[in-house]
Amino acid sequence: MSFSAEDKTRLDEIRSHYHDARAASVSVMRWVQRTNGYISDESLQDAAEYLGLPAADLEGLATFYNLLFRKPVGNHVIKVCDSVSCWMCGYERVRDRLRERLGIGFGETSEDREFTLLPVVCLGNCDNAPTLMVNDHLYDRVTPEGVDSILEAVRGHGGNRG
Repeated sequence: MSFSAEDKTRLDEIRSHYHDARAASVSVMRWVQRTNGYISDESLQDAAEYLGLPAADLEGLATFYNLLFRKPVGNHVIKVCDSVSCWMCGYERVRDRLRERLGIGFGETSEDREFTLLPVVCLGNCDNAPTLMVNDHLYDRVTPEGVDSILEAVRGHGGNRG
């Protein structure tokens, strides 16, 4: 893949906001992901070379942060909070409705590549549980019936994988 001159200009802009390459690494990888949909082995290596960091360091970050994807994901990534607060307020029914409607389980992508379903430990919205996030949009007090309208609202619209 190797970054183009235009890519490097954009990366230089991102990098300028940080005191060193290590501090810029997550933002650089999020840019790579927005550009390519996920962080491939090749793009991770390119980012490591651009930043002057070992690829293993970036791999560690990419596998630690749950908003960085190391394999292709759907146009819309649904992150379902499975914290205690959400669980107590009906998480299981929301999860089951999503699985039923999408025909996939956690960590899977629908056949039409429209949706990827992922669990997350906490979305920081406990007072409005149960909560889920589609791309960067937070939905709170989700009910099983509300799942249908959420899916309908985002299906077919441009995605933002992070």
